[in-house]
Amino acid sequence: MTDADPPPPPTPPLHAQTRAIRAGRGGDDTSLAPVLWSTTTFRTPTVADAQHMATSIGAPRFYSRYGNPTVAGFEEAIADLEGAEAARAFSSGMGAVSAVVLGLCSAGDHIVAQRQLYAGTQLLFQAACPRFGIDVTFVDGTEPGAFEAAVRPGKTVLVWAESPANPKLDVIDLAALGAITGPMTVVDSTFATPVIQQPLSYGVDLVVHSATKGIGGHNDASLGVVAGSRELLDWLWGFAVLQGANASPFDALNGLRGVRTLAVRVRQQSESAQRLAEALEQRPEVIEVRFPGLASHPQRALVEKQMSLPGGLLSFELGGGFDAGRTFVESVRIAQHAPSLGGPETLVTHPASTTHVNLTPEELERNGISPGTVRVSVGLEHPDDLLADFAQALAATTA
Repeated sequence: MTDADPPPPPTPPLHAQTRAIRAGRGGDDTSLAPVLWSTTTFRTPTVADAQHMATSIGAPRFYSRYGNPTVAGFEEAIADLEGAEAARAFSSGMGAVSAVVLGLCSAGDHIVAQRQLYAGTQLLFQAACPRFGIDVTFVDGTEPGAFEAAVRPGKTVLVWAESPANPKLDVIDLAALGAITGPMTVVDSTFATPVIQQPLSYGVDLVVHSATKGIGGHNDASLGVVAGSRELLDWLWGFAVLQGANASPFDALNGLRGVRTLAVRVRQQSESAQRLAEALEQRPEVIEVRFPGLASHPQRALVEKQMSLPGGLLSFELGGGFDAGRTFVESVRIAQHAPSLGGPETLVTHPASTTHVNLTPEELERNGISPGTVRVSVGLEHPDDLLADFAQALAATTA
């Protein structure tokens, strides 16, 4: 190329489906499958090498609590999909959540969090944070301006959101959240996964996932991950090394495998969930259906603005209360009664007796969870089979 030659045309940005296939391959050499580095410890040639790695952030071949090549590949893939500078993997979603909260907040600090949360996160805020002198204010995340109004200048360190929220699929305005100045903003985007929304593109500082769920996608990896700026992730890395909730190389390997098929799985699950939600709206046993793809979703305009697909999660409320909810989840034959989500099997969960069982009746009511609420994680079965299965299980609730 000479000085007179025109520069090559810019490479167009790759779609998420393509990035999911290509991301996180830096340490794989010529292997198409991720390489498993199952070791906890690496030989160091010299004392100088050991000293350098012991004082470096994320050294991948020193000691696996500090970094591991397989885990690093998973972290690179999530950072790529989220449009982040860096990511850090953990042994579970709650490992990631607690690392962000306790790694960034100290005694005397203040957190603003939405009420509509996964119960484990809510209990961390309600039970653990006060023990460390961290004050938490809960707000209705769907109310415009509620997050910003609760911020205490000079005191609020963190604003925490979850969108779509567990289990009623409430959606938070990501642009409004990202526009808040002062505290750091975090979105738990587990239900959406990176192929549906990218909170960082709205100015949010950190995005958190329980990668055990949709990202891993096969119910065989326990993983959490945080993505954001290099500066924030370097700070969190220091806390994470002390916390010790580092991801297993085996789980990171399965997480990378899940990333490769994430886009196609989410697309199929979204299509099946749409059919199921529309059918449930017509059932006399069902009082309400919550699904981002329905016109009846209270934040439908926001869904269309910031989500590329509605996702594979839905919830519905049965008029028969606790007994109806129990009967339904115990009557399904193709779907499975289990407290997780995002895998190939359709799972049904009764939040009042499982995922949110530790909340008081008043807290459940404030979060919009009734004794008859059922959460559904739609899998990869044929939708006609799921429709028939749900029809017979619903009929059992009034038998």
